[in-house]
Amino acid sequence: MENNNKIISDLKGLVSIVNDGKEGYESAAETTESLELKAIFLKYAAERKAYELELKAHLASHGGESDNSEGGILGAIHRTWIDIKEALSSKEDAAILGAIETGEKAAIEKYDALLQDTATHADHLDLLNKQRDGIQHALTEISSLKAAKS
Repeated sequence: MENNNKIISDLKGLVSIVNDGKEGYESAAETTESLELKAIFLKYAAERKAYELELKAHLASHGGESDNSEGGILGAIHRTWIDIKEALSSKEDAAILGAIETGEKAAIEKYDALLQDTATHADHLDLLNKQRDGIQHALTEISSLKAAKS
């Protein structure tokens, strides 16, 4: 039972993280004037929404639930920081991409920590690896776009 409680807690944490990413991408899409970036940001916001649904389904299979759809307190703080950075940088795309890059690195760290606990998360390692790979792919694209804008 203790193991199941840890699984539920960890999965709820990931739901918050992916929702932080979704909210961050949506905020970035609203801010940028670049149609190319707006499309990329909306694509990744939709991907994070899919991750949220997958995690919530798996959470339910462990007897847990999450009504989180907007990220956690740290995500709210991070999104506020994005808003501040955007205001200070006149909404420059490089600054927006840099803020997203920071958020994606934090998400990967959280996934990596859970993936190291293979005994606890054995029944959903494939899901966690798939989502982590998707976030890594997004990070690679965002970093490349940031380098091109800098």
